[in-house]
Amino acid sequence: MAISNHRLVQLKDGKITFRWKDYRHGNRVRLMTLDAAELIRRFLPHVLPQGFMRLRHYGFLANRDRAHKLAQCRTLLNQTDVMDSASQESQDWKTRYEALTGDSLSVCPVCQQGRMICVETLAAPFRKRTRRRSRPRIDSS
Repeated sequence: MAISNHRLVQLKDGKITFRWKDYRHGNRVRLMTLDAAELIRRFLPHVLPQGFMRLRHYGFLANRDRAHKLAQCRTLLNQTDVMDSASQESQDWKTRYEALTGDSLSVCPVCQQGRMICVETLAAPFRKRTRRRSRPRIDSS
């Protein structure tokens, strides 16, 4: 139950009202009112302790030994690699893009005749990353 500030609607008499999406009934947005203690009880299991990391991939897509597990999946499904790793390493990304899509990045996309050449590569300007936080919209009346 991840909840962001824009979903909070009202705080009144120790009860919190928030929006939630009802997937069971056509993705309708509904309101739910809970005691503050009950909301915290439901929310806290989703907060990780300090030093823990949220896992996004597990099983055969986990980072550890992924290549071996995917190869085993392909074997079990009787599939072969589109390109073997030796030829993949020898090709640059433009050649691989052309082999996969059939579109050449060196041909002009407008006239389909001229050749595109790299004149200059511009470095992206360094920007200080700031984290924007939305202000909670809570009606405490």
